[in-house]
Amino acid sequence: MKLKTTLTGAALSLVAGTAFADDVTLQLKWVTQAQFAGYYVALENGFYEEEGLNVTILPGGPDIAPTQVLAGGGADVTVEWMPAALAAREKGLPMVNIAQPFKSSGMMLTCRKDAGIETTEDFAGNTLGVWFFGNEFPFLSWMSQLGISTEGGDAGVEVLRQGFNVDPLLNGQAACISTMTYNEYWQVIDGGLTPDDLVTFKYEDQGVATLEDGLYVLEENLADPAFVDRMERFVRASMRGWKWAEVNPEDAAMIVLEYDQTGAQTEQHQVRMMGEVAKLTAGSNGALDPEDYARTVASLLAGGSDPVISQEPEGAWTHAITDAALN
Repeated sequence: MKLKTTLTGAALSLVAGTAFADDVTLQLKWVTQAQFAGYYVALENGFYEEEGLNVTILPGGPDIAPTQVLAGGGADVTVEWMPAALAAREKGLPMVNIAQPFKSSGMMLTCRKDAGIETTEDFAGNTLGVWFFGNEFPFLSWMSQLGISTEGGDAGVEVLRQGFNVDPLLNGQAACISTMTYNEYWQVIDGGLTPDDLVTFKYEDQGVATLEDGLYVLEENLADPAFVDRMERFVRASMRGWKWAEVNPEDAAMIVLEYDQTGAQTEQHQVRMMGEVAKLTAGSNGALDPEDYARTVASLLAGGSDPVISQEPEGAWTHAITDAALN
């Protein structure tokens, strides 16, 4: 199916009078799943082809860091969470947000009620599962704002470096674990616990949500008019894909399954995931909301003696691509 799509795109480009479609490589933050449905929809439905693009989508995984792939030239554009991108920028990797398909955060802590967790005041003295590899930044900032140490002890929390599964909650190893509204929470439910067994703390509800799943490129590439032109077309086609997926969630989930080469995904899980992801992309036309950006930066700076970033970033985002692509 992918070969057929590529050949069709090349044929359309020839008809349009160009020798070849322009190549774009996208690195995903995680494995092929409905979290990235908009890009697979744009590929399958020919939206990229119509823009004269030959897009390659690279799945992520536990051993793949999108920032490193971007830094090494393995991708033109990557999907990343803003905390990781801003932390990387402060350390010398000049990543720039060129579009923000996700308006809301799906991040939350899911806790067992039988562990005695009812409010954030009950975190102290418990073990909390946290994803690392750049995903820990929103959690660490939140704990700093709550005044809770992450070094353990009765007044602090013991941080468990959580794998990308929900086992620590199911087996009682942790009182709470990191989950996404569209993925791991439902794995907990499928694992045998019920919503009545659980209490969730959504980052959005706690006022500490940070932006997720934005599109990032290296700043130096934005000085190249040809690269900018490719990104304008890529963003325009991608947002067509996302809006189509919002309106047709079940069909979008089926498209994602077609591109899952691992066979690990199931129809039930992907349809459910797409329904939840659509809630997060709703309200975004692809352009970054400066207020959402400011909230993210404020949350990351509010880390006490050990903030995620130490100063207000400069040049970390641009509307130049979305202004040209969407208006």
